[in-house]
Amino acid sequence: MSSWSKDMKNVCQRLFFRFMEVVTNALFWLVYHGSGEKMPPIENLLLLDTASALAHKIRTKKVTSVEAVETFIARIKEVNPILNCVVDERFEAALQDARNVDKLIESGTKSAQELEKETPFLGVPFTTKDCLKVKGMSHTAGLYCRKNVKANENATAIELMTQAGAIPLAITNVSEVCMWWESHNTVYGRTNNPYNTNHIVGGSSGGEGCLLAAAGSPLGIGSDIGGSIRMPCFFNGIFGHKPSKGIVSNFGQYPVPSEEQDGFLGIGPMCRFAADLLPTMKIIAGKNVDKLRLDEKVDIRNIKFYYMEDDGGSAMVSMVHPDIKTAMRKVILHLDKAHGAKPQKINVKKMRNSGAIWFAKMKRKDGPTFAELLVDCKGSVNVYWELIKWLLYMSNHTLIGILTALVETWGFKHGCEHHQYLLDQCTQLYGEIQEILGKDGVLLYPTHPVPAPYHNQPLVKPFNFSYTGIFNVLGYPATHCPLGLASNGLPIGIQAIAGMNQDHLSLAVAVELEKAFGGWVPPSISV
Repeated sequence: MSSWSKDMKNVCQRLFFRFMEVVTNALFWLVYHGSGEKMPPIENLLLLDTASALAHKIRTKKVTSVEAVETFIARIKEVNPILNCVVDERFEAALQDARNVDKLIESGTKSAQELEKETPFLGVPFTTKDCLKVKGMSHTAGLYCRKNVKANENATAIELMTQAGAIPLAITNVSEVCMWWESHNTVYGRTNNPYNTNHIVGGSSGGEGCLLAAAGSPLGIGSDIGGSIRMPCFFNGIFGHKPSKGIVSNFGQYPVPSEEQDGFLGIGPMCRFAADLLPTMKIIAGKNVDKLRLDEKVDIRNIKFYYMEDDGGSAMVSMVHPDIKTAMRKVILHLDKAHGAKPQKINVKKMRNSGAIWFAKMKRKDGPTFAELLVDCKGSVNVYWELIKWLLYMSNHTLIGILTALVETWGFKHGCEHHQYLLDQCTQLYGEIQEILGKDGVLLYPTHPVPAPYHNQPLVKPFNFSYTGIFNVLGYPATHCPLGLASNGLPIGIQAIAGMNQDHLSLAVAVELEKAFGGWVPPSISV
């Protein structure tokens, strides 16, 4: 196919997608328009503390761990009937853990300084998603056939958090098999956005992002193979970090990634306040923490900033919303005026192929297929029969789960010429971005092209995840930074991407942007 023919095909695809997007946006507005169910206001000041501040108050006896845990339990009981973000809890066990913490502190056997050094999050409750193992808790990954599965041990990241003194409190909702960007499954149902319950929370860490935004938890641990930390953080207006490739152990994650996918999957912190990102990374990075230079002081003036306002025009991806572009430009202006930085606009053309590159890199040479994952690799789903069952309200699977298994059978095969072409594109793109970023560069880039869609709307714009997914397969660290609310009252923000193992740079940018633009905006507050 000639270059002219390819360009015409791309233009036609883009026009068709834009037309369909206008039509479907109108249809979804007719079904879902409105503000949805109102959130109960935040009335306890403890809910507004950073996790780090809460830990300080606990070890210095200004607040007891029991008081902190009880406060967040009460908040979860307030918001969960509306949001459906928590799917399992260990409230009584957490309270007992908190009593033990308070006894330790009261005993005086260790000073506050010793406690801070050895257990920096002592007595602080935290939550995680329903695909990371927490001993005795739900471990379904949104699969109906795993609805009774409980974890028999802690995932490595969770174990490291408990060793740092943090107390597991609850498990949050995910998408089916954790491979879609709306948190909905047939085990626990659908999770609603705290800013407008007619909208999605993202996925697969959507329940986690939702709970944190609603002030139901001070700190969360998520996982991200295509944007599963950053998209929920974007849709819910909080901070989240996908670490550099291979830093945080993925042990205890389900589905278990293939050897290659293990490098794309990143377990990282999700939180309302940027100040909690770095101390959490210090903990969950474990033995790899020294690779990240997290204690190195960062001067924003010494960072070389680059930015892209969109992916360059992918035909099947939504145009970047004007409010997001405006927010990006405000960031650029701030960096210039406040720090003398001169962010450079760049155009990396291969970013237009982000979605295709991600799919190519995710292809497994030897199973399991998505149809097998839907039944916990105990056989395989007959996708055509399952689709008929879904139409008759008889299926145990979501529509997107069935369609994903169906589309997988139609796509290009592992090792074919087109597959190899996309792998080569990924290698070239990695080199191009690495040359730009080096060891002192940060790329500012949209986390997602539009604010949180209505429920089910991702079905008609499935490739919008490509803004995050591309950085999984490239391996770079990426931090989502909230930048307030769009004109429709839903959160927006951008992501900061740094060079390999330069996580300290993107984390420092998050702290800077929170100071400049305010960060998390509480959905409702009355204190």
